[in-house]
Amino acid sequence: QVQVVESGGGLVQAGGSLRLSCAASGTIFSIGAMGWYRQAPGKQRELVAEIASDLSPTYAASVKDRFTISRDNAKKMIYMQMNSLKPEDTAVYYCKAYIPRYGRDYWGRGTQVTVSS
Repeated sequence: QVQVVESGGGLVQAGGSLRLSCAASGTIFSIGAMGWYRQAPGKQRELVAEIASDLSPTYAASVKDRFTISRDNAKKMIYMQMNSLKPEDTAVYYCKAYIPRYGRDYWGRGTQVTVSS
């Protein structure tokens, strides 16, 4: 099967930086789009950034110019560099990977990011 595992969350002061990593593993021949989503308490899960297999990125307006998503296809990993963090960035961040072989998305369990003011 497929596993998706996030790492790199933590507590940081406003204006600080964090780097998230996500690794996909299992019986995978190819991976489609991979992305980061977040869910704050009492809110719906929302797209933060997504990157296609051709490395073309998409960003939510709220993080554009602050967050950078990248991808290493050989390692089956994506990363997200988060700069100029704000308290409103506080959320659980989830990684998602689309696996064409199984025709579905796989989600990680999430990593907590907390930004203090």
